[in-house]
Amino acid sequence: MNSSPSISPIYITGPTASGKSGVGVGLAERVGGEIVNADAFQLYRGLDLVTAKPSRTERERVPHHLYDVLEAEEHCDAQRYRDLALAVIAEIAGRGRWPIVVGGSGLYIKALSHGLADLPAGDEALRVELRALPLEEKVRRLLELDPEAGGNVPLANPRYVERALEICLLTGQPQSVLRKTFEGVEPWGFGVVLTWEREALYARINQRVLAMLEAGALDEVAAFPGGGGLEKAIGVRDLKAYLAGDCSLSEATEAMQQSTRNYAKRQGTWFRRERWLQTICLDSSSTPESALCQILDLFPCLKTPPSPPIPSTSI
Repeated sequence: MNSSPSISPIYITGPTASGKSGVGVGLAERVGGEIVNADAFQLYRGLDLVTAKPSRTERERVPHHLYDVLEAEEHCDAQRYRDLALAVIAEIAGRGRWPIVVGGSGLYIKALSHGLADLPAGDEALRVELRALPLEEKVRRLLELDPEAGGNVPLANPRYVERALEICLLTGQPQSVLRKTFEGVEPWGFGVVLTWEREALYARINQRVLAMLEAGALDEVAAFPGGGGLEKAIGVRDLKAYLAGDCSLSEATEAMQQSTRNYAKRQGTWFRRERWLQTICLDSSSTPESALCQILDLFPCLKTPPSPPIPSTSI
């Protein structure tokens, strides 16, 4: 695992609908920073509402990077994300500004903060074979080869299960053993995870789904040609089912809300393990400004400009 550039980014993480975008923008304005996306689906062009990208107003307030940089049919994994993010962070640091990594894709954030183990490249023929298997069968085979996989692989996510199983099959070793190179590695950068009481977060999620629909999410999905990485974005399948006449709008809405709540629960489990992140607890009285004040209290270094430009983006 190679070293990262010298400038330390700050990470604003947490489950979906926790308010990361607003806090990130406020922090960038306060300290002279620029936003670097760490949400897997927001990397792709299209479905702005369904993937809950920062609003146009937020993106006009401060520079945002790694949004809309991939076409729907392109493949992205943790290594590719890390490569993209390292290059952008180097550019931001070269301008003497703080890189602020904002998002909730835990594996991508981990790849950036701790590096990646020396894992095998993907095998396309094997991937085609694995994609054809039901999720239950993939999980069964993975746990058979790697009983500890449940501790570091989101078993409800087919993409992560396929990659973990691919590593096991290509190396002949449990992927959990290979990934333990993360242990003992000092994180590159520092940051926070925004948390809410469960019922309050779920209420925010339910309301946000309603706001997405009111803003035109149905039209967005109807115009989406399908395929590629964006096909798996939460809500696409549910809204397509409604458009096809397979369910009512209320059923599609409830399914989308439930899927989002389930995702938030998985994110919460992931980030609770990331003890290098400081926790900021939010409630109905919280605002982006109040969260920002807590971040500045936790990390006084943000009150001064970052280090001089770094010389290289090599890893």
